[in-house]
Amino acid sequence: MKQKITKVLSILFGLMFINAGLNKFFNYMPVPEDLPESLMQMMQAIMTIGWLMPLVALVEIVGGFLFIFDKTRALGAIVILPVMVGILLTNTITHISGLPIALIFAAINLWVIVENWSKYRPIIYS
Repeated sequence: MKQKITKVLSILFGLMFINAGLNKFFNYMPVPEDLPESLMQMMQAIMTIGWLMPLVALVEIVGGFLFIFDKTRALGAIVILPVMVGILLTNTITHISGLPIALIFAAINLWVIVENWSKYRPIIYS
């Protein structure tokens, strides 16, 4: 049962990040009208750094694909971790209404990292 839950959550998590990354390239999801001014200013500042948003999008897409498959899930969790930290910080400081879903996704990511800790051990303790 635990494997099925992990598989379903991993597929949903991965698809969410793939979708978010693709949206950064193709802008097919509309920006909500009620975003706070501070968040809009932050996004404009990030957009002025021309290479940053495509890099984040690429990390989200690659990390999302890696997260979906059992064999590469541990690597995907680590690839997505810095993006997840940014999402948590943004939703904690600038746009608190997105924090509940951000915490759920952070918990899924951390759960996968904890479940695969033995795969990271040689890197950390070598």
